[in-house]
Amino acid sequence: MADTFKVGLTRDFLRPDGSIGFGDIGLSALDGVPGLKWEFIVSDSPEITPEAAAGYDALVVRSPRVTRTPLTGASRLALVSRFGIGYDSADVQACTDNCVALSLTPGAGKRPMAMVALMLILATSHRLLAKDRIAREGRWGDRLDYMGVGLTERTLGIVGLGNIGRELARLVAPLEMRLLAADPYADKDQARPVGVEMGSLHDMLPRCDFVAITAALSDETRRLIGEREPALIKPSAFLINVARGPIADQRALTTALSSGRLQGAGLDVFEKEPTDKDDPILKLDNFVLGTHALGWTDEAFKRVGKMAFGAVLDLAAGRFPETVLNKEVADHPRFQARLAEYARKAKR
Repeated sequence: MADTFKVGLTRDFLRPDGSIGFGDIGLSALDGVPGLKWEFIVSDSPEITPEAAAGYDALVVRSPRVTRTPLTGASRLALVSRFGIGYDSADVQACTDNCVALSLTPGAGKRPMAMVALMLILATSHRLLAKDRIAREGRWGDRLDYMGVGLTERTLGIVGLGNIGRELARLVAPLEMRLLAADPYADKDQARPVGVEMGSLHDMLPRCDFVAITAALSDETRRLIGEREPALIKPSAFLINVARGPIADQRALTTALSSGRLQGAGLDVFEKEPTDKDDPILKLDNFVLGTHALGWTDEAFKRVGKMAFGAVLDLAAGRFPETVLNKEVADHPRFQARLAEYARKAKR
């Protein structure tokens, strides 16, 4: 094992001029740590390369995919610390098979992302973009054609009652909305404190005036909102997605929005990112869209950075990070030997 604990950061943290593009992400936590050296990896690739996997003890990854091939035989790499809460871009089983811990930042982005969901609910219900447009065009006489939708006593259905879903429920509580949720892995003990009634997705959808997707992307949730589901939702309802684009079938959603099957939508995520410039959904005017970046705030990145780099510091000190997803790697003799060696070097 090398004397220096090397940490590599993917280059998508950087602007084209080489400066960090996300403000203060807490990177200074790695400065001055004895025996630790960090740097941005050379390759700007959409997935982690074999060279990157072989050259570092820990990788801090934002967008690049973590796949099986580069991990295979990468005997030095012990940790992939994802700068975010999702893990759909990482092959978890490949990490486990190659004795690599995969760390996430659960809870760090719950408030910013719940705020994004609430913002999209407010923007769509108040017809914000339409009213902005007619104001810029001087069409004040048209404002009676863009009546908003009040939220009091309306029903919000939350798809996925995890950290973000529960935080959204807390944020909307003062608005006096009825709250429903569909999540097979949440129970009443999680729902009750935030005033949410649990139920199945298909039972919930017809009751909703707003549907907010806050679930993680997995094989179970991919196209959870498919071709059938928009027909279950009221034509007067709005769909909000701040999770992952593939959870909602984009073609079916486009059809529902263009045909009046749904009144509107607020999306920060798409099935393909970046979207094609000629994607039909971009031609619609009854939805608000973002670039999978509406939750990018100084607050969010500081919190995420603290957890992502905290996992790196834990490992460098010989401690198993609490934020590791595939915790079974901790029992592997090879990983235990690494922890012991990291701890020994940290004490020198």
